[in-house]
Amino acid sequence: MKVGVIGVGYLGKYHAQKYSGMKDVELVGVADVDPLIAEAVASENNCRAFSNYHELLQLVDAVSVVVPTTYHHKVALDCIDAGVDMLMEKPITTTVEEADEIIDKAERKKLIMQVGHLERFNPAVEAMVPSLTVPVFIESQRISTFKNRGVDVDVVLDLMIHDIDIILNIIKSPLETIHTVGAPVVTDYTDIANARLIFENGATANVTVSRIARTNTRRMRIFQPGSMINVDFANRKVMTIHLKKGEFQTNGMPKQDVLVRSFPEGDALNSEILHFVENVRNRTSPLVSGNEGRRALNVALQVIRQIKNHQKLGVYAEDMSAK
Repeated sequence: MKVGVIGVGYLGKYHAQKYSGMKDVELVGVADVDPLIAEAVASENNCRAFSNYHELLQLVDAVSVVVPTTYHHKVALDCIDAGVDMLMEKPITTTVEEADEIIDKAERKKLIMQVGHLERFNPAVEAMVPSLTVPVFIESQRISTFKNRGVDVDVVLDLMIHDIDIILNIIKSPLETIHTVGAPVVTDYTDIANARLIFENGATANVTVSRIARTNTRRMRIFQPGSMINVDFANRKVMTIHLKKGEFQTNGMPKQDVLVRSFPEGDALNSEILHFVENVRNRTSPLVSGNEGRRALNVALQVIRQIKNHQKLGVYAEDMSAK
């Protein structure tokens, strides 16, 4: 299989590395608007460098698209026109309308389109799935130190969309209401945000994200009748706690069976790209399809719109008007 990578900045170069080490996969080339970056990554991975990705598209069966989100729509349509399957980094696009156009055209040409929601391939997330029953409350925190990348979009599209995607996948009920708060602090976009997602079946998820913290935290706690699941994304650990019916501790709390599993050697990106390669090879549907990427984007954009409306009415607007 002949593959390429379009956009080899911080994340794209890792896509190139994974492809170059895979059996029965030939990394033909990498493309980037910065020819020096393209040359450097190509040299590291023994492939060709392109400054024009259209030239690369004529030589490959599939590509990873790892360009800034604002260019996803254009690059995706060019890939479809060239008949090339694609792994599109998250978020799928910046608007639902753009996502719909890409999904429709890819389906018409029977092309594989996978969206890069990486945390779905975190081994801790994969390990928690068999323990899921009926989640009633989810608490999620994705807190990171400031990095001068990904700041061309709101923190909701940068970070929260990971957790939105996971939550929408494990709560089998339509979303009913959203309540949000958030504010820009360092960039012109929202840098810290909280969203409470309430579903028709009564399940609730409380999601907090920040990209301006002093430490990094990526974890999710899932509460369901008779059990709890704690997922540590960063350290690839999952703890499942099952309550023993009719058996109690001295404080009245039910006794618990606790199982902790660690996956120190797990490589989510490698698993994600392997999954994409197998989907291309076998013409099978991805775990995270274009439609699932669109679903997460739709909720993320609702969160962003609600936060912006609050900002217009709240103290941030008053502070800006004073300036």
